[in-house]
Amino acid sequence: MKGEPKRRALGKGLGSLIPDVPPGGVDLGGAPQDVEIARIRPNPQQPRREFDEAEIDALAESIRNAGVLQPLLVRKDPDGRYTLIAGERRLRAARKAGLARVPVIVRDLPDEKFLEIALIENLQRDDLGPIETALAFRELVRRLGLSQTEVAERLGKPRSTVANYLRLLELPEEVRELLEKGRLEMGHGRALAGLRDPVAQVALARKAVARGWSVRELEEQVRRASDPLAGLRRRDAASRRDPNVAAAERTLARALQSRVTIHQTRAGRGRIEIRFANDDDLQRLYSLLLRASGASS
Repeated sequence: MKGEPKRRALGKGLGSLIPDVPPGGVDLGGAPQDVEIARIRPNPQQPRREFDEAEIDALAESIRNAGVLQPLLVRKDPDGRYTLIAGERRLRAARKAGLARVPVIVRDLPDEKFLEIALIENLQRDDLGPIETALAFRELVRRLGLSQTEVAERLGKPRSTVANYLRLLELPEEVRELLEKGRLEMGHGRALAGLRDPVAQVALARKAVARGWSVRELEEQVRRASDPLAGLRRRDAASRRDPNVAAAERTLARALQSRVTIHQTRAGRGRIEIRFANDDDLQRLYSLLLRASGASS
């Protein structure tokens, strides 16, 4: 389509195998062939470690009703079997649906090109986790002999993006597991990677999960942990605060059962900040403040 930027070579994925990929879908081109599902091997370069079984079940039910609408992409091997390039969710769902054969498009690819396409296809998935993405980036660097800059250029991403993901793999195992399970986000991992002490990384990761810290809150904690003088400066600043303001904070905190901070300028203007832990806590505060004001929801 005119006016749309073209992807660079390594970032084409299926587009480098099947030309003229339209937005929102894949133009498969040519007639697919049916292959026995037992002859298809999973993709050994698949970075995804876990698949959502509920999604697989839903897809399997759809396949039972309508069949496999989009063929799988495979490579034929010398032993007569096939190795999957793209479409593992469909393959798993088709097996669960009890299909004996599935439609495939066969591409004859050398090992290096196969690896490239398989990794790129997975990197283009929106639901790939941060550790899975990092592992795919590392495979591109190691197996294809590319630098971080080359990977970034061919994917059309900033080099800092590739570097930040690769740094996640240097985090302690416990932190990586929290990222894999979705209990921490990519931004949390990026913040923790800024610490040099693995013990501190694990401790802050645990606190972030237990207290529901946002990425910004964790970044602030990392800054404090990285600056040994930060605590002294905070205590010094606190000692210079108006004791009446500090007393008001404590009174409000007791009344609201939440952390309260009063920010006040020398001119007397300012704001009151009330922390809440989750949606239920926000609803509790909302109702409490409405009752205190005499208003109704």
